[in-house]
Amino acid sequence: MQALFSMDMNNAFSAEALTDYCRCFAPAKRYQAFFEHLVQGVLDHRMDIDAIVERYSSNWKIRRMACVDRNILRIAVFELLYCADIPAKVSINEAIDIGKRFGSPESGAFINGILDSVRKGIEAGELQPVSLPMPAMEEKPEEINGD
Repeated sequence: MQALFSMDMNNAFSAEALTDYCRCFAPAKRYQAFFEHLVQGVLDHRMDIDAIVERYSSNWKIRRMACVDRNILRIAVFELLYCADIPAKVSINEAIDIGKRFGSPESGAFINGILDSVRKGIEAGELQPVSLPMPAMEEKPEEINGD
């Protein structure tokens, strides 16, 4: 989330911006493959993800959302649509927890509402998930934060 937040604040969504971020704030080696998968996945699909977030939010344009909330949503929607081996419940709960920790007092509820709508859209067949292969990691994504 921090890498995407940095890119968003600098309006620089590129592989070069990701490289620059990692030069200063290298992810732990055991999480690097997963980190790169998530960030690059969001970069590759950002326009589609942003359109989905706007579609399932109630009258909110992505540019008007708080930067923290916007990037948490981007990661979670990427996981919901492109990471079949991460349960939706895990993606949504992690996003809510991160929103509560780094966002505003309303972030958790805001994020939950949008992601639950996206989840329901997937279940109703309105959105078609596409599973991208996950990189090999030492730990499963849901184990990263001790869950």
